[in-house]
Amino acid sequence: VQLQASGGGLVEAGGSLRLSCAASGRTLSIYVMGWFRQAPGKEREFVGVISRIGLSTAYADSVKGRFTISRDNAKNTVYLQMNSLKPEDTAVYYCAASYDYSRSRDNYNHWGQGTLVTVSS
Repeated sequence: VQLQASGGGLVEAGGSLRLSCAASGRTLSIYVMGWFRQAPGKEREFVGVISRIGLSTAYADSVKGRFTISRDNAKNTVYLQMNSLKPEDTAVYYCAASYDYSRSRDNYNHWGQGTLVTVSS
């Protein structure tokens, strides 16, 4: 499966963005989907995960209550709605596909190219 993330950009603190991750090559519904992010000089970290049909989600404590993952398997697309953005959310955001419901990036086999989110203070 090929993944293409989009929707990043520059936003002021307190603002919102919605990222999209479009899949091609295989149907998205067979995969658990995760979002990760990597800030400059830091390791790539878990943001959130959604189960195959969207019944279960989990989030990093740093984004819980502000970010929401959803998916539309008919459109082969996963979304990350980000509200109340903070400067510390600035990072390149990646979507990834896995066969396991996991927070560990080591369990994700397929990665998108990333989209940059910059939050100004």
